[in-house]
Amino acid sequence: MSGRIVTHSERKIVFKNFLSLTTLQGVNYLLPLAVLPYLIRVIGIGKFGLIAFAQSLIQYFLIITDYGFSLSATRKISISKDSPEQTSAIFSSVMTVKLLLAGACFLLLCAILHFVPKFKCDWQVYMLSYGAVVGNTLFPVWFFQGKEKMEYITLINVVGGIIFALCVFFFIKSPRDFILLPAFNSLFCLVSGVWGLYIAFSRFNVEFVVQRYKDIRNELRTGWNIFISTVSINAYTTTRTFAVGLLTNNAITGYFSLAERIANFIQSFPMDSFSRAVFPRISKVFARNRKRALAIMKRIQLGITSGFVVSLPIAYFLSPWIIRLICGNADMEAVITLRLLLIAVFFVGANAFRVQFLLVAGKPDFYARIHVAAALIGSPLIFLLIERFSYRGAALATVLTEAGVFCVTLFTIIKLQKEILKS
Repeated sequence: MSGRIVTHSERKIVFKNFLSLTTLQGVNYLLPLAVLPYLIRVIGIGKFGLIAFAQSLIQYFLIITDYGFSLSATRKISISKDSPEQTSAIFSSVMTVKLLLAGACFLLLCAILHFVPKFKCDWQVYMLSYGAVVGNTLFPVWFFQGKEKMEYITLINVVGGIIFALCVFFFIKSPRDFILLPAFNSLFCLVSGVWGLYIAFSRFNVEFVVQRYKDIRNELRTGWNIFISTVSINAYTTTRTFAVGLLTNNAITGYFSLAERIANFIQSFPMDSFSRAVFPRISKVFARNRKRALAIMKRIQLGITSGFVVSLPIAYFLSPWIIRLICGNADMEAVITLRLLLIAVFFVGANAFRVQFLLVAGKPDFYARIHVAAALIGSPLIFLLIERFSYRGAALATVLTEAGVFCVTLFTIIKLQKEILKS
């Protein structure tokens, strides 16, 4: 075995997947950011806030239908043998669970729209937005990640993203056209989902096999800890916009969503692409050599943290200019919110690969406990601080919560590192 921590072939595979996912992220983030100034000027910050609030509700359904498969199923595909039968069994089990969950979520949405007045009055927006859940359920991103064939994800999303942006510019011309925005988004997701399935069936010889109840139950058990963790994470991330929408108005929700989207772009691009490209590879490395996988994680985390130390102060000082560029005026509340969220971004970035390593090391229970504790503290804190400081309070709660997650994860990884080095 080579003495290098990372071999040339591993670098090549990870870089290829990283390039594909970075291109994908560039489209997924840059196109919406490019469209934002146009949208806000045409439909207004109030309608933009309503759509952002609807998307925050839909995000909960996306979390439920994902069920942690983006990590658990990706790992299973990555370490499984290249047996067509085994691959088809995993694929069929995951898709069956996702489709069942999507059906249950649709019934839940119908109940919410019928019984809750705040949602009932704009039911068309929420119903049209739900197409994104169906599309994401069908699109087997986890399968392509596990096979380390991210170029298919990129191809589908780049083509769809460009068409979506063009539709916005060509068809949304006045405030009353705002309803087309969730419709276009859902249509793009549905087409992407069907296209992704076609590639999985035709290029990888995957077959859908009707699964027994036992297989479905096992798949639910496998993803349970990650699902709980994902729900917990979103209890203090997605809930921010949702809580602002519940406790304030559409305009304020629009300003908060704007600041949050900018912060999310800085946080995720291109770190998220790199994380998703590395995960299946480092999982394989860990199965062979735990100490080597630990060394890789530490090196990656140091590089990512150093990058944020350089980039975040620049973004902090440019915040007024960024807000003015997108919405036409440097709303100071939005600027303050963005700057607070950037502090939270640092803690997320300085922790990203440490917390992922818990899953690589087969410690989903630790991963879950950390985020459940953060949700139990962070979610009530969001509502309390919004009441006191309006939407700046949601950003402040995010900083405090992410700082806590960082500290607990660091302590857990130190203990895990001692175990690995002793073995």
